[in-house]
Amino acid sequence: MVTRILVVDDEEDFRNLLVKRLNRKNFSATGAASGLEALDFLADRVFEVALIDLKMPGMEGLELLQRIKKNQSETEVVVLTGHGTTESAVEAMKLGAYDYLTKPVNLKELQVLLDKAVEKASLKRQNQGLKAALERENVADQRLIGTSRSIKQLKQLIGKVANSDSPVLVIGESGTGKELVSRALHYESHRTEAPFIVVNCGALPEQLMESELFGHEKGAFTGAQERKPGLVEMAEGGSLFLDEIGELPLGLQTKLLRFMENGEFRRVGDNRLRWVETRIIAATNSVLEQEIEAGNFREDLYYRLNVVKIAVPPLRERGEDVPLLVEHFMKKMALNKQMSSEALKELQKYHFPGNVRELRNLVERGILLSEGQYILSEDMFGCVQKKVTATTLTLKEVERNHIECILRRNNWNKKRTAEILGISVRNLYRKLENYEIEPE
Repeated sequence: MVTRILVVDDEEDFRNLLVKRLNRKNFSATGAASGLEALDFLADRVFEVALIDLKMPGMEGLELLQRIKKNQSETEVVVLTGHGTTESAVEAMKLGAYDYLTKPVNLKELQVLLDKAVEKASLKRQNQGLKAALERENVADQRLIGTSRSIKQLKQLIGKVANSDSPVLVIGESGTGKELVSRALHYESHRTEAPFIVVNCGALPEQLMESELFGHEKGAFTGAQERKPGLVEMAEGGSLFLDEIGELPLGLQTKLLRFMENGEFRRVGDNRLRWVETRIIAATNSVLEQEIEAGNFREDLYYRLNVVKIAVPPLRERGEDVPLLVEHFMKKMALNKQMSSEALKELQKYHFPGNVRELRNLVERGILLSEGQYILSEDMFGCVQKKVTATTLTLKEVERNHIECILRRNNWNKKRTAEILGISVRNLYRKLENYEIEPE
């Protein structure tokens, strides 16, 4: 693939020389003498990188940068600045420039920087392509299903806050659809064309989480064989979804708070400050107020995240939505099967400690185990007691039985059980200790 570079500089000799040298380095470089001419080129074709001078007559570099970021967001921008204009260069970084160089330009340094900028542009395009493919394939999954009062209120709240840039904290039990709510916030906002990046805060070891979030430089630690942008950079202009935020280590909570305050961060192994603009959406099934009292979560980060709080209702509080959800899952999984009326009644009476995720698993199990056209109650429930309802057991007893059932079904594989329950392994171990569940 040919890498296209747009060189924008009003100094003709410098511009022509730079274009010539870049073309010798296997780039496809084009020169523009002004900001307006650059916009004409950008309207006709896609450039991976625009290399722009800050000081130009007519449209200056900062204005051109803003126009590029607004209309050609897939193009990375590297700015050129003369000595004594570092302040302007920093302002350019805040406006979305990838990096800056001072004149006169060192060609080797320029090539390294352009290679890195092209890498980021490529990652951004890949992400946009994947997002578009997922939207086409899973459009039905990108909406909240239900007509209950609680779901209607939830949709109304999402509609009110979607276009805000304020952080959102999504709370709710495991399996209620917190990520679905977060995606709805993103895709109903003005950020819908930008990336939606998911970070599972409980899935990575603490020593790798900082690198995953903020990126690292080559040689920053053992195994860091090349430079890697972090997920905050990949989410530029879009939304960063921090799932299981309660599992984030305390040291990283401090760095996340600083990032949320002003968009500043440093890659691991790099002393240079960088800026990224992205919206933070966090989710948890933990009670963060209790985690604060226990010393596991920073109070100041909690208040910064909790600008808007969205509580996702458990399925047991919206039983009238169960038939609609069953119909949705059946259409996706089995066009030649039907749910028997008796089985549907059992589902409507069931307490669903695993919420919507558990309902989906039950429907899938019923499809796999049913022998005829109709799915029966016994096809779905297996080791789960189908008569379990809110009136026969407490919620804690239901959850304990459910966890023990999933553990048995997976031969006490805790990692697989945690995945099915939608919680971290660390959270599962806490529940096993609280409920005194041990292998037989």
